[in-house]
Amino acid sequence: MNFNTWVLFFGMTFVVSATPGPNMLLVMSSSARFGVRAAVATMAGCMSSLLVMMSISAAGLGALLHAFPAVFDVLRLAGAAYLAYLGVLCWRAPVQEAVSDPQAPSAASHSARALYRQGAMVAASNPKAMLFAAAFFPQFIHADSAPLPQFAILLATFTVIEVSWYFVYAFSGHKLSQYLQRAPVMRMFNRLTGGVFIGFAGLMAAVRD
Repeated sequence: MNFNTWVLFFGMTFVVSATPGPNMLLVMSSSARFGVRAAVATMAGCMSSLLVMMSISAAGLGALLHAFPAVFDVLRLAGAAYLAYLGVLCWRAPVQEAVSDPQAPSAASHSARALYRQGAMVAASNPKAMLFAAAFFPQFIHADSAPLPQFAILLATFTVIEVSWYFVYAFSGHKLSQYLQRAPVMRMFNRLTGGVFIGFAGLMAAVRD
């Protein structure tokens, strides 16, 4: 892989990763509710799914989706349904009348394992991530060179950029936590994030090849 190809990949990935989407919103929301440490579990879940998708892509996911468009539709609709479900959960999340410690988990169900699972499912059902893995990522692996070193370089680059943006969004969410100590503000935040997740679900369901 030549340096110019890597620079192009870096620049395009930087912009794509920075774009607000379900993954980034989930990381920011987790950090705002439970703190940056808890959001790390969400980040790990998102990255696990993305790395699996990139690996599958190297093995021919793009060809599979091209040959069987219905596979993408099934994944897209399943992802839309999950985001809508997540949006309803956020919208209906219980809020205490007085929140003394915004960093403390509000429910036992929001364990590190639960946050990891939530992150993994959101990332796995995100069409932007699927298209990135299936269509964009393989374009930078040249057939005339050994594929494994190229794959390793691109995957490492993608991981550094993606995780860096996760922390940007996580710390932004952490800054919001000081305003979420009041129950009315937390309720508004829950309904705003829930509505955005439901909006993402609607966009995913409406998208067409």
